[in-house]
Amino acid sequence: MTLQELKPAVTAIVEQTEKTVNQRLLEVCALLEHRVPYYNWVGFYFKNGDKNELKLGPYVGEPTDHVIIPFGKGICGQVAISNKNFVVPDVSAQDNYIACSITVKAEIVVPIFVNNQNIGQIDIDSNTADPFTDMDERFLEFVCKKAASIL
Repeated sequence: MTLQELKPAVTAIVEQTEKTVNQRLLEVCALLEHRVPYYNWVGFYFKNGDKNELKLGPYVGEPTDHVIIPFGKGICGQVAISNKNFVVPDVSAQDNYIACSITVKAEIVVPIFVNNQNIGQIDIDSNTADPFTDMDERFLEFVCKKAASIL
Protein backbone atom coordinates (compact mmCIF):
# COMPACT_ATOMS: atom_id res chain seq x y z
CA MET A 1 0.00 0.00 0.00
CA THR A 2 1.42 3.38 -1.00
CA LEU A 3 1.47 6.42 1.25
CA GLN A 4 -1.10 8.03 -1.04
CA GLU A 5 -3.39 5.02 -0.60
CA LEU A 6 -3.18 5.39 3.19
CA LYS A 7 -4.69 8.88 3.19
CA PRO A 8 -8.35 7.73 3.09
CA ALA A 9 -7.67 5.31 5.96
CA VAL A 10 -6.11 8.11 8.05
CA THR A 11 -9.11 10.33 7.30
CA ALA A 12 -11.56 7.56 8.25
CA ILE A 13 -9.80 6.99 11.58
CA VAL A 14 -9.75 10.69 12.45
CA GLU A 15 -13.46 11.03 11.64
CA GLN A 16 -14.50 8.30 14.12
CA THR A 17 -16.05 10.79 16.55
CA GLU A 18 -17.36 8.02 18.82
CA LYS A 19 -13.73 7.39 19.86
CA THR A 20 -11.55 9.64 22.00
CA VAL A 21 -8.83 11.76 20.42
CA ASN A 22 -6.15 9.52 21.97
CA GLN A 23 -7.84 6.37 20.64
CA ARG A 24 -7.90 7.85 17.14
CA LEU A 25 -4.28 9.00 17.30
CA LEU A 26 -3.23 5.56 18.53
CA GLU A 27 -5.09 3.96 15.60
CA VAL A 28 -3.26 6.27 13.19
CA CYS A 29 0.06 5.20 14.75
CA ALA A 30 -0.89 1.54 14.43
CA LEU A 31 -1.97 1.97 10.81
CA LEU A 32 1.30 3.65 9.82
CA GLU A 33 3.52 1.26 11.74
CA HIS A 34 1.67 -1.75 10.29
CA ARG A 35 1.35 -0.57 6.67
CA VAL A 36 4.68 1.19 6.04
CA PRO A 37 7.48 -1.41 6.31
CA TYR A 38 10.18 1.10 7.28
CA TYR A 39 8.08 2.89 9.97
CA ASN A 40 9.24 0.94 13.03
CA TRP A 41 8.15 3.32 15.81
CA VAL A 42 5.34 5.84 15.33
CA GLY A 43 4.25 8.26 18.01
CA PHE A 44 2.98 11.69 18.88
CA TYR A 45 4.59 14.17 21.26
CA PHE A 46 2.74 17.24 22.51
CA LYS A 47 3.75 20.45 24.24
CA ASN A 48 3.42 19.82 27.98
CA GLY A 49 1.20 22.67 29.14
CA ASP A 50 3.17 25.90 29.62
CA LYS A 51 6.47 24.06 30.02
CA ASN A 52 9.17 24.16 27.36
CA GLU A 53 9.05 20.41 26.95
CA LEU A 54 7.26 17.71 25.02
CA LYS A 55 5.26 14.89 26.57
CA LEU A 56 4.78 11.53 24.89
CA GLY A 57 1.29 10.85 23.61
CA PRO A 58 -0.10 7.81 21.81
CA TYR A 59 2.51 5.63 20.12
CA VAL A 60 3.14 2.18 18.67
CA GLY A 61 6.47 0.42 18.89
CA GLU A 62 9.07 -0.46 21.47
CA PRO A 63 8.54 1.20 24.87
CA THR A 64 10.60 4.36 25.35
CA ASP A 65 12.10 6.06 28.39
CA HIS A 66 11.73 9.38 26.57
CA VAL A 67 8.36 10.38 27.98
CA ILE A 68 9.46 14.00 28.51
CA ILE A 69 11.79 15.76 26.07
CA PRO A 70 13.04 19.30 26.78
CA PHE A 71 12.78 21.79 23.92
CA GLY A 72 16.03 21.79 21.98
CA LYS A 73 17.05 18.27 23.01
CA GLY A 74 17.08 15.53 20.40
CA ILE A 75 15.36 15.71 17.05
CA CYS A 76 11.89 16.18 18.59
CA GLY A 77 13.12 18.96 20.87
CA GLN A 78 14.72 20.73 17.93
CA VAL A 79 11.49 20.58 15.90
CA ALA A 80 9.63 22.07 18.88
CA ILE A 81 11.85 25.15 18.48
CA SER A 82 12.39 25.30 14.70
CA ASN A 83 8.76 24.59 13.69
CA LYS A 84 10.16 22.74 10.68
CA ASN A 85 10.25 19.13 9.52
CA PHE A 86 13.46 17.32 10.41
CA VAL A 87 14.57 14.30 8.41
CA VAL A 88 17.56 12.39 9.75
CA PRO A 89 18.85 9.83 7.22
CA ASP A 90 21.52 8.55 9.64
CA VAL A 91 20.96 9.08 13.37
CA SER A 92 24.59 8.15 14.15
CA ALA A 93 25.68 11.32 12.31
CA GLN A 94 23.56 13.59 14.56
CA ASP A 95 25.22 15.18 17.60
CA ASN A 96 21.92 16.06 19.30
CA TYR A 97 20.19 12.70 18.84
CA ILE A 98 18.48 10.92 21.74
CA ALA A 99 18.92 7.18 21.18
CA CYS A 100 15.74 5.21 21.80
CA SER A 101 17.01 1.89 20.51
CA ILE A 102 20.23 0.60 19.02
CA THR A 103 18.23 -0.66 16.03
CA VAL A 104 17.10 2.84 14.95
CA LYS A 105 18.95 4.08 11.88
CA ALA A 106 16.81 7.05 10.74
CA GLU A 107 14.16 9.41 12.07
CA ILE A 108 11.61 11.87 10.72
CA VAL A 109 9.71 14.43 12.80
CA VAL A 110 6.94 16.67 11.45
CA PRO A 111 5.29 19.39 13.58
CA ILE A 112 1.55 19.73 14.19
CA PHE A 113 0.09 23.22 14.06
CA VAL A 114 -3.19 24.39 15.58
CA ASN A 115 -4.02 28.08 15.02
CA ASN A 116 -0.46 28.59 13.70
CA GLN A 117 1.01 27.29 16.98
CA ASN A 118 3.32 24.26 17.09
CA ILE A 119 1.47 22.09 19.62
CA GLY A 120 3.17 18.78 18.94
CA GLN A 121 4.59 16.46 16.34
CA ILE A 122 4.60 13.05 14.83
CA ASP A 123 7.86 11.16 15.33
CA ILE A 124 8.84 8.12 13.29
CA ASP A 125 11.89 5.95 13.80
CA SER A 126 13.12 3.53 11.17
CA ASN A 127 15.43 0.56 11.47
CA THR A 128 16.30 1.14 7.79
CA ALA A 129 19.06 3.60 6.85
CA ASP A 130 17.92 6.66 4.86
CA PRO A 131 14.39 5.44 4.01
CA PHE A 132 12.49 8.76 4.09
CA THR A 133 11.67 10.69 0.91
CA ASP A 134 9.80 13.89 0.08
CA MET A 135 6.72 11.69 -0.27
CA ASP A 136 7.05 10.70 3.40
CA GLU A 137 7.29 14.36 4.39
CA ARG A 138 4.22 15.35 2.36
CA PHE A 139 2.27 12.34 3.66
CA LEU A 140 3.18 13.07 7.28
CA GLU A 141 2.24 16.74 6.82
CA PHE A 142 -1.16 15.44 5.70
CA VAL A 143 -1.36 13.19 8.79
CA CYS A 144 -0.46 16.14 11.03
CA LYS A 145 -3.17 18.33 9.45
CA LYS A 146 -5.70 15.57 10.07
CA ALA A 147 -4.51 15.21 13.68
CA ALA A 148 -4.70 18.98 14.15
CA SER A 149 -8.35 18.90 13.08
CA ILE A 150 -9.26 16.91 16.22
CA LEU A 151 -6.92 18.59 18.72
